[in-house]
Amino acid sequence: MKKLSVIISSFCVMLSYAQKVSDYKYISVPEKFEDFKRNHFGMDKVLSKILTTKKYTVLSGNRNSWPAEANMNPCNVLNANILNDSSLLRSKLILQFKDCNDKVIASQKGMTLEKEYEIGFPEALTQALVNVPVSKPVENINYRQDVQFTETAQQTSQVSEQKSQASKAEKYSNGKLSLQKIQIDASQFILVDGNSSVPFATFKETTKKDVFRVKLGSGESTTGYYENGNLVIEIPKNNDEYSKEVFLPVK
Repeated sequence: MKKLSVIISSFCVMLSYAQKVSDYKYISVPEKFEDFKRNHFGMDKVLSKILTTKKYTVLSGNRNSWPAEANMNPCNVLNANILNDSSLLRSKLILQFKDCNDKVIASQKGMTLEKEYEIGFPEALTQALVNVPVSKPVENINYRQDVQFTETAQQTSQVSEQKSQASKAEKYSNGKLSLQKIQIDASQFILVDGNSSVPFATFKETTKKDVFRVKLGSGESTTGYYENGNLVIEIPKNNDEYSKEVFLPVK
């Protein structure tokens, strides 16, 4: 009776995981898994193919290629990972799904007696995917509440404080937007729209003079720099390409 209770309990935990996974539409699959950097044995293709048959939209690990819906709320995207759990006699792995807070919400084990990794690992992964349910997505609003709003609130507070102290702040324009430069501290500054307290972009110094790490208001990270007195931001586009946005100083 005790053994039966344990089996039922284990099944309930697995079912609980499956229900959470099915709430997602998007699953991000990296090109390489941490435990399989030298050779992933084609498991990325196996994982993508089977998830697609289960109605998930598979995304690459490169966020610049994600659709707008996923980029606007990364908490609607699960991140897949495969851990090597093999022994001398068996090919074993653990398939994990993590949410946007890096919390493991689902974990499935796969195992085969096939010792040839080229065959064994894909077989074990296929077995692990059996219990992953078909996607029935439910919007996850936690990102806007827990991540984006928290960061924006902090930046908004900083902007409001700095605006009251910097009525003569520098201004830049690209012909469409008129932005105000506000120095946060010695190593970082922000650009804000004169009609808004939400930052257009946050700039942080690098070890190279006049070159900055930039975080856009959309959440994307990129590079910015001074060029001939102008402030330039490389705006991310699809396929790892960038467009050059030039802001001229306004006198």
